[in-house]
Order: sequence, then structure tokens, then C-alpha cells
Amino acid sequence: MQRHRCAALAALLALGLSLPADAKPKNGTHDEAPQQLIPAPAESVGFSPDKLKLLDAAMDGAVDRGEVAGIETMLVRHGKIVDVHMHGLKSLATGTPITRDTIFRIYSQTKPLVGVAMMILFEEGRWRLDDPITKFIPEFANLKVMNGIDAKGQPTVEDIKRPATMRELMTHTAGFGYGLRTGNPVDDAFRDQKVLASSSLKDMIDKIAKIPLLYQPGTKWSYSVAVDIQGYIIEKLTGQRLGDFMAERIFKPLGMKDTGFYTPPTEGARLSEVYVSNPKTGKLLELTSLLFPSLQDFTKQPPMDSGGGGAVSTIDDYARFCQMILNNGEFNGVRILAPASIALMRSNQVAPGVTSNAESAGGVVIGGEALGFGLDFAVVLDSAKLGTLQGNGSIWWGGAAGTWFWIDPKNDLFFLGMIQRFGGGAAGSERLGVESQSLVYSALTEPTR
Repeated sequence: MQRHRCAALAALLALGLSLPADAKPKNGTHDEAPQQLIPAPAESVGFSPDKLKLLDAAMDGAVDRGEVAGIETMLVRHGKIVDVHMHGLKSLATGTPITRDTIFRIYSQTKPLVGVAMMILFEEGRWRLDDPITKFIPEFANLKVMNGIDAKGQPTVEDIKRPATMRELMTHTAGFGYGLRTGNPVDDAFRDQKVLASSSLKDMIDKIAKIPLLYQPGTKWSYSVAVDIQGYIIEKLTGQRLGDFMAERIFKPLGMKDTGFYTPPTEGARLSEVYVSNPKTGKLLELTSLLFPSLQDFTKQPPMDSGGGGAVSTIDDYARFCQMILNNGEFNGVRILAPASIALMRSNQVAPGVTSNAESAGGVVIGGEALGFGLDFAVVLDSAKLGTLQGNGSIWWGGAAGTWFWIDPKNDLFFLGMIQRFGGGAAGSERLGVESQSLVYSALTEPTR
């Protein structure tokens, strides 16, 4: 599976079954104990158990070669856990192994969660896809657009032709920068002004309002701060902190008890350490606040809840979310969204003719006939043209520290991978994503035709 570089990774415990046909989902209620997804023999859901052993061995290899400290994966089909596997350590310093309840920093894998939060408000009539974002953020009324760089390396700007729409905001075609790239004044300004380390989402908005767009809205796909902006809109529309709204309307109803924008100190020991490759030795180097002062301490509530990359979760929690998407908006008798809203999220929303800023996409080309973008995740339009084994209509995304997932509605399956290591290349989830996808589908003996 091709994956985005940015994005921020035993006993078969369970998650939840789909409803019986005569069950009536309860909208947003969670007064019953979450039902659990149950494990099932691989053959019973159309997989070869022998070939799934090759999947586990390949994921283990990344640990055994010292590329990652630990890895955890889960494969679910027809609402049944086909394979769950973990190998390695969550802390090299202490030798503590990865366990089923290990908490991971999911970074940009937060984005699809926020997309669902946005769609809850969409169903309530709070916004529409073609609303200008200035309807909710008047501070963006006078945004400028970079159209060049002068001799001093400063951006030259022009007036914005029209405000970006909410659809463009949710598809990274609104023109905003992010601060994750180098070599252009817009992203330099995001870093210099510490946009992603603002004291609140309102403070973040005020900073962004003074930074030019990279492109005129609707002209190019460019990975951006858009989902953090969506978080601000959610706070403004609801009057709640982003994390509180998402806990009330998504996490608690789905039984995602370990998902949020920080881990309580009492659960801090369950949080995996995060690593980067030492450029001198090639060995894993633990990222600490001592070495990297800007590193977020996920055991403390942050000044602002980052919808673009601030959540933590477990593999079981995120599986609940994926199964909800596969179930067209409900899980465990709780309906989060209507089927039509899920269908809208999974539909390509990138306008014809919009091209990808490949630099911002880590080489992934969004736009065209092969790969599109829905509402806060990528959409496979033509698997043959993309060169993937996923079914058409599959959606996927991942995080900067190596977590990744894909959901394949055609084959009624999803896969989750969790590591905690920054950086792309051979040891990043790009390679593991491609390898895991190939091995999952080679083990699928009864695909949906």
C-alpha cells in the first residue's frame, strides 16, 4: 500500500460484533457494555492461515532487524478478528514488551476521527460542503496567496480569488501550508510562528490568518493544517473543547476507552516510547523531551487539541472505529453516522483537474483516475491503475510515527498496523504498509468479486 509519509504505530481480547438484522441502533447512546469483536478461524472468513503466518513473520522481521522497537497488527473481516499479532518492545530501555493494551501516538491518523466529528455536525445541519470557510472563520476573509519568491527569499503575494470551501478544507485543496516541509516561505512561517504549538485553537487561527496560502483554493492538493482548522470549527460550533466533543459523540459511544488527546498519568506506563533512527549509527534513538524539547508530552493535556495529529489510541480502540466505518456508521448497536454520510466521506471529493503537490504528499499522487481523496482520508478509485491489491473504494491513512490502516468495503475487511518510529524509507510504515497489504491479499482465498 502506498502511504503518506506524514502523517505520526497474546490473548485475543475483543472488540464488537455487528448488529443482528432486527436490532435497532441507539443514536449516540452508550449505556450498555461494549460488545466485543470475536476472533474466528482464518478459513471461516476466507483466509489461508498458512499465508497469514507469512504476514506475521514479515512484520516481525522489522523488529528483528532493529528497524522498529515493536509492532502490533490486526486484521478483521466480516466483523471477526482474523489475525492479531504483536512482537518486540514498547521500551528498549526497560525491555517492556508490546502488549494488547499498549497506547500509541497516532498523529495524523487522528484526521479521520475528526472527519467523523465534522460529519456529525453536517448531519445536524451546522455546515454544508460548499459553504465558504469564512462563514465560520471570518479571520480568513483577507488571506493572501503566495505567487512567487523575491530576491530576498520572501514570498510575493496576490489577493485570494475566492474563499476556500468546506469541501476543499476537508480534502487538502484549500491551499494552506503546514510547516512540515522545508524550502518555501509559507511552511517556514508555520514553523517560525509555532502554529502547531499554539496556546489554543483560536491562537492557531489568528496565526494562520497572517500567513499566505500556498495556492489559490481548489487548484492543487497539498497536505496541510486543514484538519486542525476543522477542530477549531468544531469547537466554535459546539462550544466544547474538541476532545470533549469527540469523547462524548465518538469515543465513549464506540467504547474507545483509551483514545483521546492525552493519556492520563495513571496510564502513562502503557504509552509506547517513540524512536527515530540515529543518523550516525543507524540504531534506534529514543525521542525524549530532554533531547527534543518540542516533543509533546502525551501524559499531559495539551494547550490545544490537535485534530491534525494529536490523538493517542490502542489497536483495539481504533479497530472499533474502523468497524463502525465498515458497518456504514454503526457499531455495537450505536449509530454514529447515517449510511449516506459514510458513503459521502468515502467518495472522491477532489475536483477534476486538481493535481497533487507531490512534495507535500510524500510522493503520493492524489488526483486523477487512480487515487482520490474523500473527507479526511485517501480513496482508491482504480486499484489496477494505482497498482494496489485493495478493492476499489478502499480508504486509508496513517501517522507520522508509523501507524497505518486501510479499510476495504468491497472485501469487508480492515487492517491496522502500529509502530512508534519517525521517518520514512525502508523502516517506515511506507514499506511495512506495502508489504502488509501484499501479504494480506495473497492470503485472501475468497475475495469479493
